[in-house]
Amino acid sequence: MGKVSLKVVVAGRTYPLTVQESEVEKVQRAADDINRAIKNLQENFAVRDMQDLLAMTALQLSTKGAKPVTSSTGADFSETTVALKKLADDLDALV
Repeated sequence: MGKVSLKVVVAGRTYPLTVQESEVEKVQRAADDINRAIKNLQENFAVRDMQDLLAMTALQLSTKGAKPVTSSTGADFSETTVALKKLADDLDALV
């Protein structure tokens, strides 16, 4: 399996990624999980600034190992943490 180009939308912004074919679905699910977590925060808190929402989501997902993070629908964000780590590593590689 080779690498494929993929565009994911996170918090209303599109990000082009290159991932292994086998990871496309996982990355798309991770983006969906992030967007659901942001929406959940918007609905439950009076925060509207997207940067604040992204920071809060990142904190929730990065601390998930200590305590499971679920939305009001009981969604599991475990794969999102892995995708965020990979995205952070990819961004660090660009700097």
